[in-house]
Amino acid sequence: MTAGGHRGVGATDLLRLGVFGLRTRPARVVLSALGIAIGIAAMISVVGISSSSKAKVDQVLDALGTNVLTVTPAQGFVEQRPLPSTALESAVRQDEVQRAAAVGTVADAAVYRNEFVPAPETKGIGVMAAWGDVPSVLGGSLASGRWIDSSPGAAPQVVLGADAAAALGIEDVRADSRVWMGGQWVQVVGVLEPVALADDLDGRVFVPRGLAADLGFDGAPTVVYARVDPERVERARDVLANAISPGRARDVGVTRPSDALAAKNATDDSFTGLLVGIGGVALLVGGIGVANTMVITVLERRAEVGVRRALGARRRNIRDQFLVESLLLSFLGGVAGVVIGVGVTIVFALAQGWPIAIPVWAVAGGLGATVVIGGVSGLYPAARAARIPPTSALAAV
Repeated sequence: MTAGGHRGVGATDLLRLGVFGLRTRPARVVLSALGIAIGIAAMISVVGISSSSKAKVDQVLDALGTNVLTVTPAQGFVEQRPLPSTALESAVRQDEVQRAAAVGTVADAAVYRNEFVPAPETKGIGVMAAWGDVPSVLGGSLASGRWIDSSPGAAPQVVLGADAAAALGIEDVRADSRVWMGGQWVQVVGVLEPVALADDLDGRVFVPRGLAADLGFDGAPTVVYARVDPERVERARDVLANAISPGRARDVGVTRPSDALAAKNATDDSFTGLLVGIGGVALLVGGIGVANTMVITVLERRAEVGVRRALGARRRNIRDQFLVESLLLSFLGGVAGVVIGVGVTIVFALAQGWPIAIPVWAVAGGLGATVVIGGVSGLYPAARAARIPPTSALAAV
């Protein structure tokens, strides 16, 4: 710019001056930008990982369906009334129910790897009688083998839940796969994958009702699972309770397992908010680092400011120059933080087998935050530089 201020400092000139000012102090610039980068990376990675986790939950819900209802004895302070033995038949007769299955706890039965295991060492494995195709209704699948055959005259057989199979050391079904139950060997015909909508079944062993009766089963189902019309879920809740226990609907509880997954998702949202807050604190610390760097830069460059003022630079020009440097410094840290945050999210999501879901608003918000941080952090140093008188600055030359 010529003396007398005939020509103003353009945006290109300011950008060049800003880049030059940063290039003269690379080590300090890197350290200051790193503070911003850590804050932005923390925020983006937390939001990205949380979004990827939610996307995985949504995939599971889409695959399993949100139209499965569970019918159990109502929870309360009084003694629970067991479901009637006709509960499954009553549920199946309802127009809203597409298909249903049930399980019942065989209270006095236990299952062991062999006959030499002491009776108290059950490993927490429970035995359940099964009506119908339970995994099909719950959207589950078999890791190995098939589901139990409940037809009359079928041989004694069991299907193991995922955790029960692991505890018994049976990973897949073979011709010699069997367990000791009720004083006899029983053939293992299937092993289930983990059941997302009813994870309490993972540690159970399932038997036909005929075998369950031999083990002392009382015939009352513990839980009825009903897959209902997706458009009539709320109505099905009311209908099922009345159909299963006419006149005593309050004794029956009807819930939707997918609500538990949704609640877990909501809990993750709260935790994500906490972590984003921590990332915000890190970003604030980074902004303070930028402000500190710019203040020191102003003090070190008093002579440069004095020369420019003596040559005709206005206070506005000096202020804008240091403000641009602060913005560039923050922007560089923001870009680095976005790259790091996106990279961390991608690596973590791929390692977990999740879909990659990075919200655009998180990236845009991260870069926007760097502009705000840069502007706020540079205001005071820029104003201080603009107030340096030419005579005082030239005295330091």
